[in-house]
Amino acid sequence: MIDTPQIVQAVPQQVAVIRFTIPREQMPHIMGPAVQELLGAIGAQEAGPAGPLFSHHLRAPDATFDFELGFPVTRPIAPAGRVQPGQLPAGAVARTIYRGGYEDLGGAWGEFMGWIENSGHKPAANLWERYLSGPESGADPAQWQTELNRPLLSAG
Repeated sequence: MIDTPQIVQAVPQQVAVIRFTIPREQMPHIMGPAVQELLGAIGAQEAGPAGPLFSHHLRAPDATFDFELGFPVTRPIAPAGRVQPGQLPAGAVARTIYRGGYEDLGGAWGEFMGWIENSGHKPAANLWERYLSGPESGADPAQWQTELNRPLLSAG
C-alpha cells in the first residue's frame, strides 16, 4: 500500500495556507473552494505555486481536523483574506508515498505509523500530506500518489 519509508531531512518551505478546524466529514466540501481561493491569492501576488497542494495537520486527525491547506510559494506572500503566509517545518521527517484513492489514506497512515513505531522513532504531533497526483491527472485511483510526512522527535 505504501512505498518503503525513508527518513529525510526536510528544509523549511515558504507556503500560503488557509487554516481550518472542522469535523472530518466536512473535508471534501471545503477542498475545492479553498484550493481556488489559494490559487487566486498566490497568482495575484505572482508567487507561484511552487509545488503540489498539501494539508498540514497540526495534530493527528481524529473526529476534528485542525489543519492548514496550502501550496508552496516562490516567495513569501502578504495576507489576503483567509490566505496567510506560513512555513512547512524543517527537521527529520519519516516519508513515504501512498498510491491509491483518497478513501484508503487512513489505512496507508496506519501502515506508515506502524513502520515509524516499529523502527523506534518517536513522531511529533503534526503531519502533512502532499498530493502529488490525483483526480486531476486521471480517473484511475491506482495512478494517484500522495506523499505522507511525519516529523520525528527522535530517531530509532
